[in-house]
Amino acid sequence: MIVKVSSSPLKDGRWYEYLIRFVLGGMATVATGVISSRFGASIGGLFLALPAIFCASATLIENHERRRKREAGLDGQRRGQQAAALDAAGAALGSIGMLGFALIFSLLVDRQAPSAFLAALVGWCVISVAAWWGWRHVRLSARSGTNLPRFL
Repeated sequence: MIVKVSSSPLKDGRWYEYLIRFVLGGMATVATGVISSRFGASIGGLFLALPAIFCASATLIENHERRRKREAGLDGQRRGQQAAALDAAGAALGSIGMLGFALIFSLLVDRQAPSAFLAALVGWCVISVAAWWGWRHVRLSARSGTNLPRFL
């Protein structure tokens, strides 16, 4: 499988769906700011990892897939659920990378902030790709019925 960028999903969306995502993301950002100003930056920082638009995105992805299948004359409910589940798995893997980013940054920020940010960014990329690769490898091994390697 080759990972690539595609702009075609942007054409599938309706204007109000983007508005919903924008409003929910903005509300989550404002809530994080309020929490941070009331309880301090260390507590507010915990909420920065909040998947601000995940719920709206998962619902919209499911609706898009069902609509696409319905237009083709099929039910599409199962396909919509699978697409939303795949999006949720990607969000979980990205969260693992985010945790790595936070850990690396917190360990290095006292020395030099720009270098800490760069190291944390590289760590996030490496950890996220490694998590994706491991997840994909486990899924492919489970499908083919082969034994998993010892390191997994």
